[in-house]
Amino acid sequence: MNVIVFASRKGGTGKSTLAAHLAAQVHKPSRQCLLVDADPQGSLTLWHKLRGTNEPPIRNAVNSVSGIVAAAKRDGIEWVFIDTPPNMSAVVEDAIRNATMVIIPARPGVFDVNAVQETIQTCRSNRKPYAVVMNGAPALRDGVESRIVTIAREALAKFRAPVWSGQITNRADLLMALGHGEGAREYYAEGRAASEIARLWGAIERSVKAIRGQASASGAMHRQAA
Repeated sequence: MNVIVFASRKGGTGKSTLAAHLAAQVHKPSRQCLLVDADPQGSLTLWHKLRGTNEPPIRNAVNSVSGIVAAAKRDGIEWVFIDTPPNMSAVVEDAIRNATMVIIPARPGVFDVNAVQETIQTCRSNRKPYAVVMNGAPALRDGVESRIVTIAREALAKFRAPVWSGQITNRADLLMALGHGEGAREYYAEGRAASEIARLWGAIERSVKAIRGQASASGAMHRQAA
């Protein structure tokens, strides 16, 4: 079983958004996924209610996720996605301890980049693989990323933090999909938002295989850009 934790001490970075879109991307009868909403704000739970299918299933957590993760493993769940609150509370620490890999979303700005340091330190203290994902970024122009994204990457490099080479662009499709209880691929499979989510998922899969020793670590996003 693989546990992907979305964590960041700063609010508004897109933890719930990425968890929802990736869960919709991944879940199918042959590849069971479980959502865990450990954020009292309940954004992931709201999306799940709008979805109205109970697929993928969702559980709520308050102080700990360990029991839910253990039960998911017994039930043969392949992927568990855990959304956490914007702090470093006990439930966040517990989620990171249970993680196969931690995804740290960050918007390309000084406040977001600075805020990832505490989450990075927690991952390192627990010896958990992690990667920062640029989220809510300005669109590429002629295939070139915005200067503000480049500056954010340079700042994160000073922390020696692995950063995904791609980005999740601030696109209307992502928000419209959530409003319909859908993921980007379900909302508009041919859209750029769906393509970016699919690329992120591919990077996460490659990294998890490397973490599990099932593939070379070359190109894994928790080691270097994927």
